[in-house]
Amino acid sequence: MDAGGLPPAPATPAVPQWTTACPDWEERIVAGRSLLPFDPLFPDEAEAALKIYRDLVLVDVAGRPTMAQACLPWAFDLPRALFGSYDPVSGRRLIRYYFEFVAKKNAKSTRAAGIMITALIRNWRESGEFYILAPTKEIADNSFIPARDMVNADPGLKAILKPSAGRVIEHRNTGAFLKVVAADNETVTGKKTIGLLIDELWLFGYRAGAETMLNEIEGGLASRPEGFVINLSTQSNRKPAGVFEQRLQRFRDIRDGKLHDPSSLPLLHEFPKYLLESKAYREPANWHIPNPNLTKSVDVEFIRHKLAEAERAGKASVIDIEAKHLNVQIGNGIRADGWAGALIWDRGLDLGLDKSAAPIAWMSNRLTLDALLARCDVVTIGVDGGGLDDMLGVGVIGREKGTQRWLGWACGLISTIGVVRRKANAVDYITFKRAGDLTVFRFSELDEASDDPDLAELMEGALPPLDDPNALPPDIQFVVDLVARVRDLGLLAQVGVDAAGIGAIVDALAGIGITQESETLDAVRQGIALMGAVKTVERKLADHSFRHGGQPLLGWCVSNLKVVQTPTAMRVARDEAGFGKVDPAMALFNAAHLMSLNPEPTVKVSAYESRPLLMV
Repeated sequence: MDAGGLPPAPATPAVPQWTTACPDWEERIVAGRSLLPFDPLFPDEAEAALKIYRDLVLVDVAGRPTMAQACLPWAFDLPRALFGSYDPVSGRRLIRYYFEFVAKKNAKSTRAAGIMITALIRNWRESGEFYILAPTKEIADNSFIPARDMVNADPGLKAILKPSAGRVIEHRNTGAFLKVVAADNETVTGKKTIGLLIDELWLFGYRAGAETMLNEIEGGLASRPEGFVINLSTQSNRKPAGVFEQRLQRFRDIRDGKLHDPSSLPLLHEFPKYLLESKAYREPANWHIPNPNLTKSVDVEFIRHKLAEAERAGKASVIDIEAKHLNVQIGNGIRADGWAGALIWDRGLDLGLDKSAAPIAWMSNRLTLDALLARCDVVTIGVDGGGLDDMLGVGVIGREKGTQRWLGWACGLISTIGVVRRKANAVDYITFKRAGDLTVFRFSELDEASDDPDLAELMEGALPPLDDPNALPPDIQFVVDLVARVRDLGLLAQVGVDAAGIGAIVDALAGIGITQESETLDAVRQGIALMGAVKTVERKLADHSFRHGGQPLLGWCVSNLKVVQTPTAMRVARDEAGFGKVDPAMALFNAAHLMSLNPEPTVKVSAYESRPLLMV
């Protein structure tokens, strides 16, 4: 009692302090140590949940072991952090977002089933909703079947949980349920989600509308403070894209301490950069890094055999095995028949910041068209593509004053017709549009807006057709305006167009005096005749004398380039399906062909501008 006879006020519980950054992750992962940088915030909650999780039975494993018997210690990091971050006093989960990134065959879907079964049992909210979201029915079954079997194998669980048709497991007392949803044929809108586990996030990265869909199903967390989202994925066997690329980069930045977000926890089992650069990731002694369950659910000899098979089959097979079983990320140009210059594309980055800076940091500092025009004394422009359902590419190369380096910039223009017909590219197109590299336009007012959220975003703000029937289409008008701007600055040497290209562009340029007769327009031969320019850019990338701004559109086009061998030479082309666009890259090569002719500046630079002033 105090002096007034009243009991002392109860002490306010201390707020846990923690960080989800793990700056020493490289040392930890090579040594096989935990990537969890802190102890459970609420140890009693963690242990109560782990007691359930450890005892779950794996029916499809020889001997029907429990989770504790079948997994190595690393497998308990995620559930320990997840359940140990729940504050039972406030009813709030302090760490709500998770990303576990691990190679194939590390019991990912089975452990996902176990985590969500545990969450369903530990849940107190009546009629609570828990979901496992998979990209396809087959992947959904990979999680539901183990979950169902875990329940049926344990009489105690079977007394409180009821598996039923439709990939649903219901809690008999609370009415809460766990449902495994296949995103390819089931609706995911209107959910009051408490717990969501997204399986194989990499596949969602290539799906139009995936970001909107995930935001919709995650929306229930706004009124569920105990809610959580777990992202699970292996590496993609293609260049990461969309929501997968965004979330993976975000969680890498959190892990590395570049982004402070204690509500998000990365558990990323991937090789440190130095092991990738030295090729040491190919050594079996290092395979535990992306395969933390090695010797349990993953066998060294199995990976060794798969790699040997892939090496006999060719580079494309090796890429696939390395991505799936070693978590090695595909980069620009790593495709088996890709352009060699794409392998060193990042050598040409001219960002104004360190190359390791996160994309969001350097995007505003990259080499822009305005910067290129300000830094160069002569400019060539290339144009490629541009059919009704195609992309029109425009490439600009300037020769930098003083250094004589080549600076490159490109952009693309596509009609609403092309957007709809190339819906598979919608996720990439949104990225390019947001970066300012892709312009969408309408040929006529008859072009309908789309109900698809991705297509609707692409079409929003599209350049309208001009009222005058004699006016140029918006994409051709864009080319004319750009050429006129460069010419009026006194920088234009020549414009290069595909010799078999669109006559309307040639006619439109003639209207501003850009013609072959005036030697300001050139028909650039394509195919093997363009290989000189392609090889020149390749060599200039190697010796750092070609610079670019790391534009997402241009990097994507470069990665889509395919080298085709001919009886006497080679040429670059796009893939046969036509979805991997290359037009801006080809336009850049057209400009490179003209720049390789070493044009003279239109406006002569004073000697006093090019060298220091000597005072005597």
